[in-house]
Order: sequence, then C-alpha cells, then structure tokens
Amino acid sequence: MNTRRAFLKTTSLLGLSPFVSIGDLPAFETKKNIEGAYAQEKMDPLIVFPEDPNAWAAFRNTLNEWRRAKQTELNYNAAAYTDTSFEWTQRNFACCFLMMYDLDFYDPDTNQYTVDKIIQRGIDEFGGYDSVVLWHAYPRIGLDGRNQFDFFRDMPGGLAGIRKVVDEFHRRDVKVFIPYYPWDKSTRREQELDPVVLAQIVKEINADGIFLDTMKGVDNDFTQRLASVKQGIALESERALDVEDIHSHHLSWAQWFNDKFVPGVLRNKWFERRHMQHQIARWNQDHSTELQMAWMNGSGMMVWENVFAQWFRWKEEDKLVLRTMLHIQKRFWKLFTTEKWTPLIPSLRHGVFASLWEHDGLRLWTLVNRNQHAVKGDLLETDHRRRHQYYDLISGDSINREGSKTVRLSGEIPGRSIYCFLSGDPGVLGSDFRAFLNKMKSIGSAELRSADASMVPRLKKGKRPPRVNAYDRATMVEVHPATVLLTAVVQHREAGSYESQLPIQLVLNTPIRYDKTVYMPHLAADITPVTNKQFHDFMTATGYSPEVKHNFLRHWEKNIYPAGKVNHPVVWVDLTDARAYCQWAGKRLPTEMEWQFLAQGYERLVYPWGNEMQPDRCNGAGSDTTNVYAFTSGKSPFGCLDMCGNTWELTESEYADEHNRFCMLKGGSYYKASGSIWYTQGGAQPSSNSIKFLMLYPGLDRSPTIGFRCVMDLE
Repeated sequence: MNTRRAFLKTTSLLGLSPFVSIGDLPAFETKKNIEGAYAQEKMDPLIVFPEDPNAWAAFRNTLNEWRRAKQTELNYNAAAYTDTSFEWTQRNFACCFLMMYDLDFYDPDTNQYTVDKIIQRGIDEFGGYDSVVLWHAYPRIGLDGRNQFDFFRDMPGGLAGIRKVVDEFHRRDVKVFIPYYPWDKSTRREQELDPVVLAQIVKEINADGIFLDTMKGVDNDFTQRLASVKQGIALESERALDVEDIHSHHLSWAQWFNDKFVPGVLRNKWFERRHMQHQIARWNQDHSTELQMAWMNGSGMMVWENVFAQWFRWKEEDKLVLRTMLHIQKRFWKLFTTEKWTPLIPSLRHGVFASLWEHDGLRLWTLVNRNQHAVKGDLLETDHRRRHQYYDLISGDSINREGSKTVRLSGEIPGRSIYCFLSGDPGVLGSDFRAFLNKMKSIGSAELRSADASMVPRLKKGKRPPRVNAYDRATMVEVHPATVLLTAVVQHREAGSYESQLPIQLVLNTPIRYDKTVYMPHLAADITPVTNKQFHDFMTATGYSPEVKHNFLRHWEKNIYPAGKVNHPVVWVDLTDARAYCQWAGKRLPTEMEWQFLAQGYERLVYPWGNEMQPDRCNGAGSDTTNVYAFTSGKSPFGCLDMCGNTWELTESEYADEHNRFCMLKGGSYYKASGSIWYTQGGAQPSSNSIKFLMLYPGLDRSPTIGFRCVMDLE
C-alpha cells in the first residue's frame, strides 16, 4: 500500500493537517518523509506508562529522575512562569480556534462583528472559552499578493476594528491569539522582518499571544525582536514543542497524540507543571480521547468546529464532558500547576485510571473510564486525613466517611467519560463552595440535546433579469439550450468543497470530481470579461457607490482607471459590485456550470483552445492583468476570450450554510504564489477547475486577481 495512504488510514485524516511546510524543513525531501517524521515525533512528547500497574511506582520515580536531570542539563530557568503577567496562560484551559469568516463572528448583512454571539455559544455549549485564536488568512491566502499581515489590515474596520474586537473579548475575560504563518514567503514582502511586523500588529490590536502555525517554536532572535516592540507576548506552538524551548513558550498544542489504553503523561506538562497544552484532533468526530488526556494531565482543550470552512460539530456527550471539566479546572487551576502531581495512582476497577493533585491542603483526583461501558461502585481507596471532608464533584454531593483510616470513593462513570473527587479542610474550600457544588449538580443533571441535522450549503439564487430576444452581437455570443454532462474539479484543500463536511477521506491537494448533468438555457454571453472602460461607463451612468468602500477599485485614481488599462478586466470588485453592474446592463453572472460550458464547449475541452496547455494563449504567469483581447488564439469553442488565466471570474454560484459563505471561482489568474502547499492554487487553470472562495466582507473579498463576465437569458 502507498505509504501516504497507509498513514492516513491509520491516523484518521492526520495527513490533511497543515502541521508542517516542505519549504520550512529542508532536511525532509518529500511529503512522505515529513509525515513519517511527524508520526514518529508525535510519540515522543507523550510518555507511555507500563501496562503493568505493579510497575507504575518505579516508573514514576524514573520520571522524577529524568525531570531533575533534564532541568539540570538545561540549567532550566522558570522566570517566564513566575512572571505574573503570564499567569493567565496557566488557567487557559479552553481555547477556541475561531474562523473569522464564521457567520457567528461577523454578520455580512449588518457589516458588524458579533463577538457576544461567539462568547455566548462558548458558554452555553462548552463551558466558556478562556482564549480564542483569530484565524484570518488560510485557506484564502495566495489568491493574490496580499500577505498574512495584509489580511488583518483588510478585515472589517482594519486593525482599529480588530482592536475593538479584542477589547470586547477582554471585557469578557477572554484572551486573544493571532496566528503566524512562517511559510508565507511568496506574497508581498514587508519592509520589516516578520517578527517585528507581527509584534507591531499584536501591540496595535492589544492581542495577548501568537499561535505559531506549523511550528515547533521560535528561536531567541525571534523572541527578542518581538520583545523589542512589545513585552509580554505569549507563544503557543502547533507542533510538539521541544523541552529546550519550554522556558520561552508558555503554551503548546498536543495535536494527535496517540494515547494508549493506559493513559500517558504529557512530557512538557510533566517537565514544567505551569506549561499549558491544548489537546486537539480537529477532524475527529469523537473527542473523548483528547478530553481524557487533558483531564489526566491537568491540561486544556482546543475547541475547533469550523475547520477552514468545514463544519465538524462536537458531539453533545463531549460538550457535556468539557463543560464539567472546565468548571472544575477553572476553580482549582492552582492544583493543576502543583509540584505534587501523582499520575496513575491505583484504582479499584479495570479500565479506570486516576491522577492525584495536591496543593494547599486539598487533594483532587481526576479519573477516566477507558471502557465503552459504564463502571459503577467503589473506584478509589485513599488514606483519611484529619479534618478532611470528601466530595463527589461530578454529582455535587458530599461523601460520608465511616471513621476508618481509609476512605472508599464511589461513583458511576459512563463509558469513555470522566470523574472527579475532592478532599480538604472545609476552611480552605471557600465560602462559595456550596454554590460551586450546586452548579456541578446542575451540569450533571443536564440532558443531552439532540444533535442538529447536518448542514448542507444552500445555493443562493439571485434575481434573474427578464429574458430578451436581442443582444449586442459585437460583444456577445449566442449559446443554444442543451443538456450536458460536465465534470467540475475542486482541488482538495482543507476548506473542502461544496459540502459543509467532506464525506470521504482524501489526500491533500488531490482533485475531487463532481459529475453534473446540467441544463444550459438559451444564453448570450459576453465575449470578454467586463473591462475597466465598461465598468467606468456603469459608474458614470449610475453614480454607483458601494456601502463598503474599502478596496473598491483600489487601482483606480479618482474614479479613473489606470492609463493604458482601458481594456483590462476590471478588478478590485466583489460579488455585490459585479451584481450591481449586471443589473444595470440587464444581464447576470453565469453560474459555475454555465461558465464552464462556455469555456469547454460540447467537446468538454480541457482548456478553451484544446486539450493541451499552451502558455502563449493565456496570461497565466504574468505580473499583472493584460488586455482582454491580447490572446485571441485562446478563445473558447463559443468564441469567448480570456477564460483561462488573467483573472479568476466570479460566478452566480454562491452558497451558504449556518457558518460559512462562499462562491465558486473559475479560470485562474496571472498570479501564482509559490513555495508552500498551503497557498491557494494560482496561475492559468483548466476549464473544469473551480475553487471555493470564502467570503467575509467586500473590503477583504475584493482582489486584484478577480473579475467577472456577464450572460443574458434569451427567449
């Protein structure tokens, strides 16, 4: 079996994750080697315990010896963890990976951020977020020359608008991370080095930390350049952080760690108890393994449902477990940073495992049930301590002790779930402890909501102008009605395709094919994309001015297109702008399949001119747009020009589900970002190729590589 496919089969979509970029690791020569290396690497950060419980005590001693020796070897300095300005990282148990394109975050109808909606959903469904990652560019970056920092500047309201978003999160006690893409090296370059620009943006929007996409960590030079602009930036790595870098990185992901039946110990958490790790396996439908790993290790969870525009809804059972965990973790967070952590203490039931945390006169036991079935009865036995009272934190009840020297802790743990006990002197539990127990009772008694139906993106149908019986034969061509079989091809990227969630596992950057039987109406189609001159005529006739003006006709000066570009395709327009032009012209945008038929004809040609790529027939690798009549030899079977390269073209195939809006683009453009597999595909494209273009708001959606053409319905 192909190694890549075998790897995917055994690791459940791991190969679709952007955890590493080929350009960033020159020592690895192929994707296969990268994945193999990562598969090996991901075992190391999780310390596997012996299966025999009789060997656990000796193994814990070995772990303690390793920790002491490693700290000595590194001359470990924990100053970053004693800095009170970073204390929040130690109780940052729940982080939301927030797609800024999500309709819960930004309302395109009112052009307003809706931060409260995100925060409230986090409270209701997961128990509340401690932080969010504002994810902004991938998988759209690479469509044009805008770099990762430009994507923040082009967000609604620019950096000032994002500052208001951050302030709103801060008012609700939620910290904010922004991402850094080290692989973004082909787009526009800044005058300053990346860490300097990154720190400037963090400072301007008042963010709290940086999520290091695809990275293990950054070096001292990088951190010093950050600090030269702004002190106190917390760093969180995506890949497994090396022990040597724990001193400067307060957080890291525990991504797709392969736990065993006997729970493992997070190496970095064991080394530095105040280091926060977030468990994450975003493509998984079942998060019980990650939840149990977090619970046994006193670590956190990454909540991620909108995975680059695919919706992976958490199961209600997992949400309930996380709500339960977070209520305990947030109250007793100091316990989970203690030096007195004893992993894998003996339990009384097969498949039930426990960790013990001790601090400030309290003992807390976190338990997991690895069995698929519930386990009921005595779970743990512990020595009784003077003046201690005992509590079942899951049920919210006190535990009666019978006066012996030992205490039996009992309960019922559902299959693949968690449990928790606490003992302590009532004097240190706090005056609000009874209210806390009552809250635990309400969480435990909550009924699971029935799962929502799977989301299906809906095709948004725009208004069609009336059919006509005449058209301008100098600028349009006629297409007679036909029923045709066409094959649309969408390159598999993590944004998925038409579906809210791809139904099958696929290797990244491989084609997904959709055979579609389509009825083509009687049409007249523009021979060329709409030009600067034509759009200027529209502006003059109507006085059109969009509600959102940011980036509208950004390349024009005082409503005049650039000299020498009269017949270049108009760009820096969005779907709303294009539809406004069509309405004025008595036309409409073609659908995705109408556009494809215009390009391919009845013979379904690969390119408008034939089945072989001929670079001299299109603008597929230039530095700018070209005249729409520059490549007459590249015309389609119907006589349409510029249907390959020059600019991507908007279509009327706009879709939306509960969380994402997108439309399909066709044709490719002159621009192609290179050097990373994470960029949007560019250059001239075969006529069958479509890309899923996520939309947020006009100022971001307008691009120097996107134009449009029109069609007209004939009687």
